[in-house]
Parts: sequence; structure tokens; C-alpha cells
Amino acid sequence: MKTPECFENLVRNGLVDEVVSRLMSGKEADVYVVQSKGVLCCAKVYKEARTRSFSQLAQYQEGRKGRNSRQARAMQKNSRYGRKEAEEAWKNAEVEALRTLAEAGVRVPRVYDYSDGILLMEFVVEADGSAAPRLNDLRLTATKAREYHRELINNIVLMLCAGIIHGDLSEYNVLVGRDGMVIIDLPQAVNAAGNNNARSMFERDVENITAYFGRFAPELLSTDYGREIWKLYASGKLSPATELTGLFEQNDNPADVKGVMREIDYARILHERTQARSSQPS
Repeated sequence: MKTPECFENLVRNGLVDEVVSRLMSGKEADVYVVQSKGVLCCAKVYKEARTRSFSQLAQYQEGRKGRNSRQARAMQKNSRYGRKEAEEAWKNAEVEALRTLAEAGVRVPRVYDYSDGILLMEFVVEADGSAAPRLNDLRLTATKAREYHRELINNIVLMLCAGIIHGDLSEYNVLVGRDGMVIIDLPQAVNAAGNNNARSMFERDVENITAYFGRFAPELLSTDYGREIWKLYASGKLSPATELTGLFEQNDNPADVKGVMREIDYARILHERTQARSSQPS
């Protein structure tokens, strides 16, 4: 096919030999199959903010840091420079997440290079070399659905242990290749410890996956892995080796508000007394 203009620099710099075909167009990027140094790979071309249709961008970017304090302040103030930095941070987020998750053992596409807003990464294929289908394109047996669900839950745990939440996980961004399932599309990846919406996004990811597999294995719909996993994570008890049950027990004991207030008052009084003593002349 005719080489799109966005690839000209990569071709000139020897990173892309040939643009073979356009694979798909998504809400935040267009994906092409390209030949790079003799190897077929995917090239993800990120769309600019004005054309990108991904909604609620701000809540996903919460907790992301600029490369220095000036950039972080600009992003927070939403200045023109800050918006430019936020846009760059959005594009870099997937590269960073993919590298972090690969090191953590999560099955994601391997990153080859990133230049000029274009991510070169592994082309996930089936046994015959054709592009791997999305999970949504398959019809599963109950046995296979349970197997895939267990595998994805294990990967979700690995992601959370690495401090990352997908944020938009569903059957539409999981590929089924010759070596198993591969999680894709992570530009909106969330910092688990630095985003106030992290818990709700995590539980939604798990609910989405469970609802899909529940179409083929209905008993999965009665599980509650999302809240179970998050409770373990929040209490510092989650690890890749943690045995999960799919059950969650809600603590219905009423909070001891009066007791908490007494502790706060005691701490305040103690602080005031310490301050008063330190201000007295010696």
C-alpha cells in the first residue's frame, strides 16, 4: 500500500521498511501491519486529542507525573504547555505500561520501538500467521471460558501487583494468538496507587471480563473476584501466588465513629500541648 505520510520519518530513519496494510482503526489510534528490519510487526499511530474519541480522559490521567515538576504543574493547571505535556504523557503511557507489565510476566505485545508518536510492537498472530482475533470474535465452550477466565484473572493480579490497572479491559482488547491470550490497548492505563478512581476502574475491568465469560459459563457470574482481589491489594496481602476463591465477604459491622473522633481529639490535644511546651522560653 502507499506509505502514509505519518511514517515518512520512520522510513527515512530505517525503522520501517514497508507499510503492508492497515489493520484497524480504533478510538485512540490507527494500527498498521508494517515490515521493520525484515520482521512483520504492528505500528500503532496515536490520534491527536482533537480527533480522539476516548471519553473521560482526565480521570485516567490522574496520578500521572510529568517528566519534571514544571511539567507536572503545567499539566495540573491545564495550560497550553500543560495540555501538550498531557498529550505526550498519554501517548507515552502505553509504552511504559507495556514494558512494565512485560517485566512482571503479563502477556502483552512486546515493544520494539517508539518514535514520532508511533509505537512499533509485536504482531500477535494465529498458528497460520494471520492476525489474531479478538476474544469477542470467538465462541467458547464452557470449559474454555472457565480456562480463559482463570488465565485473565491471573494476569489482572500480575498487573495490579505491578501497580497498573488496565482501565478499559473487556473482550474487545484481548487477542487470542497462537501462544494464548494477549492483553492490548493500554494508553489509559491507571496508576493503582495514585488515582482516586483506581478501585472502581479495577472492579469494572474484572466485572467486564466476568460478564463476557459468564455468557458461556454462567456460574462465573456469581463470583466476586474484583472486590476480593482489591481487598487483598489494599491490605498489602496480594501477590502473584495468592490463592483466590472468587468470594468476598462484606464487613457489615458499623464503624466506630465516636471512637475515631476521640482518637483524633486526643491527638490534637497532645499536639497542642507539645506545641505550647516548645514555645515556652527555656
